[in-house]
Amino acid sequence: MPSATPNSSPPRIVLGVAGGIAAYKSVELLRRLRDAGYFVSPILTPDATRFVGAVTFSALASEPARTSLFGDPVSPIPHTALGQGADLIVVAPATAHLIARYATGLADDLLVATLLASRAPVLLCPAMHTEMWEQPSVQENLATLRRRGVLVLGPLDGALAGGDVGTGRLVEPIDIFQMIEHILEGYRGVLSGRKVLVSAGGTREAIDPVRVLSNRSSGRQGYALAQVAHRLGAEVTLVSTVHLDLALDTVRAIEVIHVESAAQLHEAMMERAPTSDCVIMAAAVADFTVAPSPVKLKRTTGLPTLRFEPTTDIVHDLVAKRRDGQIIVAFAAETNDVDRNALTKLRQKDVDLLVVNDVTSPGAGFEHATNAVTLLGRDEVAERVSTRSKEDVSLAILTRVASLLSQGAP
Repeated sequence: MPSATPNSSPPRIVLGVAGGIAAYKSVELLRRLRDAGYFVSPILTPDATRFVGAVTFSALASEPARTSLFGDPVSPIPHTALGQGADLIVVAPATAHLIARYATGLADDLLVATLLASRAPVLLCPAMHTEMWEQPSVQENLATLRRRGVLVLGPLDGALAGGDVGTGRLVEPIDIFQMIEHILEGYRGVLSGRKVLVSAGGTREAIDPVRVLSNRSSGRQGYALAQVAHRLGAEVTLVSTVHLDLALDTVRAIEVIHVESAAQLHEAMMERAPTSDCVIMAAAVADFTVAPSPVKLKRTTGLPTLRFEPTTDIVHDLVAKRRDGQIIVAFAAETNDVDRNALTKLRQKDVDLLVVNDVTSPGAGFEHATNAVTLLGRDEVAERVSTRSKEDVSLAILTRVASLLSQGAP
């Protein structure tokens, strides 16, 4: 129900309707929202008006339905007024065309312009024929929107237009209504209410005040994991050895702890792990450290002798102190015998999920904007995640994490 008090306004919902035969169901959704006391502003795309009339929505809504970017009698820039004032934007039905334009930022009508002009949560309810739903382009566009934090509900299996049967049916209005209430109560995705701890970057072990031992890790995968986890609703802490720019929408929302050495990373992770639902060790941790010289080593003094000592195994200590229901994810960067080495590491580390990188593969591993990984769970079944952006790889990893958390693993 609306969270408004007698002295406050009810939540404002923008109800977007795209051009599909399922648009008629949006009338029932609108009626339910108004009966519950929400302030509803309908936006119909030009194609939607081929299926339903704007007058019907105007008669039932809190204010007249809008269909155009231009000529609005109330605001000369309706997309910003609607986008900034919305507590939630719902698009039902969301067609393949609408999804594509939203994913690519093509603001060629009022509805997509409003979506782009808002920081409110967004719920898309797809509806289309099965063949369209199964198109890789549609699924890739939805994956892009999901990793940006857009919520997607449906579609269902059932009867479609033209007598067809298959996947693509709009979720029933009562179920959309219940999801809307869930979102207005704070739900933001499959990790809502969860605390996620992520490490990123390569550790730096001091040799002297000038030089360090390090590795090629850029920290991009760890940062991507932190961003996507936040957009999926999690409370995120990122422990990083590198300084990368976070997306503008997450700069203040993600707690970032900066460390340098393996010892500092160990301390930060062990301190914060007990209160985390999931710990993701994406950082590339040095296996060895040295006792650093207090002064800069000079060439003139001859070759220095470096005495290597093993660093603490952070994953081992995290697993040893894991609490019930906590998920621990480790990474394995390999260059040869990748599958065999990964399986050995999975069994040795006793983690819930191992993310395996063949860092010799083109476009994968360190210093790339893309990655390709294999996910290994306790069942030792390999799930291949093909080369894609590190944000999309993060979505695949975190989807597995959400599933494990829902099952109460381990």
